[in-house]
Amino acid sequence: MADLVKIFESLGFKKVRTYLQSGNVIFEYDSNDASKIAESIERKISQKFSFSVNVIIRTEDELENVVNTNPFIKEANIELDKLHVTFLLNMPELKTVLNLGINKAENEKFEIIGREVYLYCPNGYARTKLKNDIFEKKLNTVATKRNWKTTNKLLELSN
Repeated sequence: MADLVKIFESLGFKKVRTYLQSGNVIFEYDSNDASKIAESIERKISQKFSFSVNVIIRTEDELENVVNTNPFIKEANIELDKLHVTFLLNMPELKTVLNLGINKAENEKFEIIGREVYLYCPNGYARTKLKNDIFEKKLNTVATKRNWKTTNKLLELSN
């Protein structure tokens, strides 16, 4: 993770810090063009480590919206440790979202709002079929998942 911080700092980002060992990086930048920022990070990581990664960026305001928009958070009997958010690179087309046809366990829930998929997996994420690869395939985009605790911690660290 120290090498990852150095990469971000070499690109001119400020107040770079990481959370956990999963590639979560919080940083400040002057540009509003998230796709150009992501491309520069992807290119630099590829040069440094000789493998490619997809970078998904959310601003502090977007992350705050993600936390505040979770449709399951206020439902009765929801276990917070069973909540997850799948962050999508691109906004899925409404027609695609309406025709997903994803099989899930009877007690599982998911809802797509904007570029996020909110998940409730009461049997645990390890047992669900609602994994990144299914959403990537069905929505034709790149995805990464964070549990609810991590999502909230990332927001806290971004303040």
